[in-house]
Amino acid sequence: MKAASMWFCLIVISLLSLFPFYIMIVMGTHYSEDLFKGIPILPGSYLGENLKTVLQADFIKVYGNSLIVSIVSVVLATFTSTLIGYAVAKFEFRGRKLLQTFVIITMMVPTQVGLIGYIIEMRHLGVGNTLWPVILVWAAFPFGAFFMIQFMRDSIPNDLLECARIDGCSEPGIFVRIVLPIMKPGLATLATLVFLWSWNNYLLPLVTINKSEWYTLPIFISNLGIVHRTDYAARMTALTMTTIPVLILFILGSKTFMKGLTAGAVKG
Repeated sequence: MKAASMWFCLIVISLLSLFPFYIMIVMGTHYSEDLFKGIPILPGSYLGENLKTVLQADFIKVYGNSLIVSIVSVVLATFTSTLIGYAVAKFEFRGRKLLQTFVIITMMVPTQVGLIGYIIEMRHLGVGNTLWPVILVWAAFPFGAFFMIQFMRDSIPNDLLECARIDGCSEPGIFVRIVLPIMKPGLATLATLVFLWSWNNYLLPLVTINKSEWYTLPIFISNLGIVHRTDYAARMTALTMTTIPVLILFILGSKTFMKGLTAGAVKG
């Protein structure tokens, strides 16, 4: 009886969670003005026209921009965060605790506080109004560094590293052959988070990019149909085309993602 109640609750919660996605997909099949008559429950017949509106607005190029931003951001964030995590978690050096404290403090600083300074810095580097400001922000990712510090501290035994050193393995060899294979769940978790956050990032592209050729998907969707009228149905179609691949990616990596999040939660 308890198991049946639990399954019933899980099914109800799952349906409630998926309902907004269903409404988004259905709204993308209706004529824009019809959406103001009420929330549609059944699919309409205007999907082809909405798809045509989205594709004619250079959706493929913008999709490519978002893919470039997200993939390069994942590589950059995981690379720097892993190196910082390994150094702080497994090496003794002067200023180690200060560096860890600095990482934690920077996590508490809101993104908006340093936004103006960051934009000015990017303009001085000559990369303003391109994709680089949206990518380079992930080079210093405090949460990623903190996550890696904790993950390595709990998951990689110091004795294992000492044994590798006694056997004559070099420090880069230890990092590549021993640390990285053990870190796969943590790397997958961090990569998934960075991909989702960079894919959905709206604020930074909004204030750093004003050329349509460099738009990412959130900016593109917010401007879709604004020349002649606000086409909400086309926006919903574009949102569906944007969301479904990310959902599939998350579902495929959900087991590894949860394993990485819970690693180190149980000790002993």
